[in-house]
Amino acid sequence: MNAQADRLPLNTIDPLACRFAQVRAHSLELAAPLSEEDCCAQSMPDASPIKWHLAHTTWFFETFLLERRERNFKPFHSAFRVLFNSYYNGVGDKHARPKRGLLTRPALKEVIAYRRNVDARMQALLASHAGTDAYAELAQLVELGLQHEQQHQELMLTDVLHLFSCNPLFPAYANGKPAAHAPVEPLQWLKFDAGIVEIGHEGDGFCFDNELPCHRQFVERFQLGLRLVTNGEYLAFIEAGGYRDPAMWLSEGWDWVNREGLACPIYWQKDEGGWKTFGLHGLQTLDPHAPAVHISYFEADAYARWAGARLPTEAEWEHAARSSKGLKQLFGVCWQWTSSSYAAYPGFKTADGALGEYNGKFMSNQYVLRGSSSATPEGHARISYRNFFPATARWQVMGIRLAK
Repeated sequence: MNAQADRLPLNTIDPLACRFAQVRAHSLELAAPLSEEDCCAQSMPDASPIKWHLAHTTWFFETFLLERRERNFKPFHSAFRVLFNSYYNGVGDKHARPKRGLLTRPALKEVIAYRRNVDARMQALLASHAGTDAYAELAQLVELGLQHEQQHQELMLTDVLHLFSCNPLFPAYANGKPAAHAPVEPLQWLKFDAGIVEIGHEGDGFCFDNELPCHRQFVERFQLGLRLVTNGEYLAFIEAGGYRDPAMWLSEGWDWVNREGLACPIYWQKDEGGWKTFGLHGLQTLDPHAPAVHISYFEADAYARWAGARLPTEAEWEHAARSSKGLKQLFGVCWQWTSSSYAAYPGFKTADGALGEYNGKFMSNQYVLRGSSSATPEGHARISYRNFFPATARWQVMGIRLAK
């Protein structure tokens, strides 16, 4: 793919229009190293083809902004409203998620044309509303759409990684080798006193609705690991028989380990040369000093129990992150599991309409992760951000920070 050819000219007068063009261009840049075949394949129901990501993020702007605000609106293709709807029941029917990889049509070039068409119309919409009373509301929706696209940019990388891991050629998405990590010091613990702390987003910047409202919460005194758990430390858990000891696992996790026949993290493998791990740079020798990533909640919880510790609550994590005690690797390495179930904050309100389905309806059978990962787009992370996944998910860049 040629991402440069599809760049929109930047509107330097309107910062939002400029940001819109930049975020939209970045999605194409992420897809640029891939073939058309790469962009169409789906490796599992939880992952989506790159072509679908490119179309769905465009569908978001066409459906929630252009359809409602563009004069004489006409869809780019009437069938796209169903094909690229993800989970918005309020919008209408959806193509089955596990069958997104069967959408060989529209072709990738038509999806790129769809993006180009919607991008131009969005820029025109922004320009037509500049200086009007309606611009502020429009800008809020555009920012939501851009944050939504940045979420999908992270998914594009993790979905491609899973796809490539299924290929016996173990193709690399990125050139070169990952940077080696320096040896780490033994884990140090930072202490925090008990007290009432404030949790949730505050200020005028963007946040998702599940980060609101800012509220008070009591935490007992606790300790938090200065850094993340490393590959070498997790390997010690494996070699100590961690995947064979039911005492280390939650009951449902133990059933999952045995049902799936698991003995190590998802992208680890062992051959005559030792342990290796698969990442965006291809198959590499396991770096014992690198943070352990692609770890499920069940695995993180089992490791913590084996290590004589536990996972932090999300209130502990956020309170510690707001302190100035020098915690390392909070952002940009991996999402960090907490022991907190994903639930509404006191006073949480679901937005009206289909956009109200964005977060609230998933507050069941999920655990909260905090921080951000190496795949998270620049500028997308913040202390109050609440990511969430089911306990068995491990294809995302997820890791472990211990507490006690």
